Formats: sequence, C-alpha cells, structure tokens
Amino acid sequence: MKSIVHAWLLLALAGCAQAPPADFVSRPGASVMPSAAEPIQCPPLGWDRARLDALKAAEFEIADAGERSALAVAITACLASGDPAMRDGIAYAALTQMLRGDQLDDGTKRALLADLTAKLSAPDAHGVGQSFAALALAEVARADRIKAYLTEEERVKLLVDAQHWFINISDYRGFSDEEGWRHAVAHGADLLMQLVLNPLVDAEGLRLIVSAVGVQVAPSGHAYVHGESERLARPILFAASRGAMNETEWTAWLAEISTPKDADAVYASEAGLNWRHNTQTFLQALYVNAVLGSDAKDDVLRPGLEAALKAMP
Repeated sequence: MKSIVHAWLLLALAGCAQAPPADFVSRPGASVMPSAAEPIQCPPLGWDRARLDALKAAEFEIADAGERSALAVAITACLASGDPAMRDGIAYAALTQMLRGDQLDDGTKRALLADLTAKLSAPDAHGVGQSFAALALAEVARADRIKAYLTEEERVKLLVDAQHWFINISDYRGFSDEEGWRHAVAHGADLLMQLVLNPLVDAEGLRLIVSAVGVQVAPSGHAYVHGESERLARPILFAASRGAMNETEWTAWLAEISTPKDADAVYASEAGLNWRHNTQTFLQALYVNAVLGSDAKDDVLRPGLEAALKAMP
C-alpha cells in the first residue's frame, strides 16, 4: 500500500479517528453541504412532513439535480430523528434510493461522506443518529464499490473511521416497538461488509475489518437477539472469499474467538451465558453459510469452524 495509506492504518491501530479532510467542501459539487453557520434541522428547510411523505410516495424522484443534491445532504439531519418513520422510512430510504439509482454526482457523494463521518461522533440525543449515519455510510461505500469515485486515501480513511467507530460501540439496543431500530452493531457490520466487498480494499484493509468484527462478536453483558450475529458473519464470509487469510490463520482466529476468558464462569454467570450465546450464534451463522452457500472460496473457514464449534463449552 502507499505510504499515506499505511499511515492511516497505523493511526487506526492506535485507536485514533481523524476528522474529515478540510477540503471536502471545496470539491466540485460539494457546495451543497451546509456550512457550520447554517441551521441543520429536520425536516430540512422548505420540506415539511407532508411534502416528504409525498416525495416518498413518488419514490424520491426529483427532476432537478441541484434540488436533489441539496435534499440528499440536508436529509441526513433526519437520520437522528426520534421518529423511526422519519429516520428510517424517509431519510435513510431517500438516501438509499438516490445512491443506488446513481442520481447523485461525485461531489455530493463526497459531501455525504464528510457529513456522515462527522455524525459518527456527533451528539446523539435519541441514541439513533450515529447508528443510522453508519447505515447511510454503508450506501456511500456501496456507491464507491459499484463505481469508484473516492481516492485511495479517502477510501482508506473511510475504512479507518468505520472500524474505529465500530469497535467502540457500547449501545447494544436493537429494536423496540416505541423507538424502532437502533441496531448499531448490525448497521456497522453492513458498512464493514460494503468495504470488504470493494476490490480496491486490499488484504491489509480486509484484516483490519476482520479484527474489528472480532471485537463485537460477544460484547460483555449483552446477548444479541435481533440478528446481530448473522450480520456480523457477513463481512467475515466475504473476507474469507476474498482471501483475507489462509486456512491456518482463520483457524487460529476462530479458536481465539471461541475460547472463553474464564471457562469456569460460562455456565455460572450471566456474562458467561451471554458470551456463549453470542459466540455460538456467530459461529453457527458462519458455518451454515460456508456449508450451504454456493461460494467455494469461503470453505477456507470450515476446518476452523468445525474445530471451534466442537470446542465450545
């Protein structure tokens, strides 16, 4: 990798997240990003709820490119809304439609990258903004995977910022009838998966992602019940398919994942039972996909998975 990329990875391994480059807003098309002096609000200026609902019914089609780009950046404020229908059904849905439909220019995508990355560490009154910023960043990363527009340095910085936020997640709430989805671990795993799938992310980057996933497989004091383990398995399966590590290395990594810190406490404490539940569900998700899936390349996981599952207390 280039020296600047290596430097970014060293910063990541040291646990240092970096702010978005100052020149993001000066790039072509990025002027749609609100300045610090402009109010950031939800709904965005000029868009009340009724108009946004009508836009959703029209599948977020906006004919004018400038208006579309301006809304795309402004609507990110609604990712932190306490209303799940607004943050998930409108803000995230609008961004997904625009990005997957290739309706935004590269400058707007870069503005979204800078804005959403900043939101990963922004105050989060409802406890949902950072998680949905990560989910929207997964779409920004997907757009770069489908049609590259980021420089190598920008792409690696996204990887570094994503893994740094992900390994520091401490809010493990998934879903509630009143508040809808939070799901930070699953959303972060989706972001890491899009980076794993990008052929421009090299082996060093893949290993960084594998390491990050390992941190959240079995968090202390929480049992996953909202499908997080399955989502965590996805970036690992794709990393294996891309040759991130050889069979011996995967076997060692899986052995480490499946070894409890205190074997005597596994059946004698809530923390131990949580660890067993999370770890076994993760290993089983990997195993089922590796065995039943059509991709032979991820079979490199099978010896290590079989050994890990047999060794589980």
